[in-house]
Amino acid sequence: MRLTSDFWVAAYLARLRLANIPAYVARGDATAGAVVVKVATLDGQARAFRRQFDLASDSRVWVVLAEGPEAEVDALLARERARDRDLWIIELEDRQGRTLLEEDGLRG
Repeated sequence: MRLTSDFWVAAYLARLRLANIPAYVARGDATAGAVVVKVATLDGQARAFRRQFDLASDSRVWVVLAEGPEAEVDALLARERARDRDLWIIELEDRQGRTLLEEDGLRG
């Protein structure tokens, strides 16, 4: 069974709060919108992740969509959002670049 996007995002935000990682959300489609997670390291750099299906492992994995200067990552995300209004964008701020995406329940 696949979780709805809004349910997954709510659970993810709860985990981020427990880890004291600030997050801001641009809401997408509640049931099936794709999710992008951007982490800004507060030094002008950022990285964005998107889930995709990995044929080798037959599962969903998080892959880097973009990384580099935060302004460039933001520009790419703005273009993605313009093309896909159902897209969720979750923006994190963490000097260490933590996203928690590697933790159980969030990996894919």
